[in-house]
Amino acid sequence: MQKKIPMRMCIGCGENKPKKELIRIVKSPDGEISLDTTGKKSGRGAYICQNQACFQQAMKAHRLEKNFSCKISAEIYEVMQNALSEIARHS
Repeated sequence: MQKKIPMRMCIGCGENKPKKELIRIVKSPDGEISLDTTGKKSGRGAYICQNQACFQQAMKAHRLEKNFSCKISAEIYEVMQNALSEIARHS
């Protein structure tokens, strides 16, 4: 019997993809928002493709803010964008 592959939806492009292909963005219980490359941090999560286009789409449509029900500063977006480009460069 084949093991079921967990699927998640990218908040940028809206495509369902295997969880391992996506990067998790997490809002911790204390309200801190960060990239979760391990997928193990506790808190509310949202998933995004490993490319800048999806991140830009999600940022423009305020999808993270809607998902986490809070305002996200430009600095946090910038830190996440830099981390995302580092991840893309290494993969």
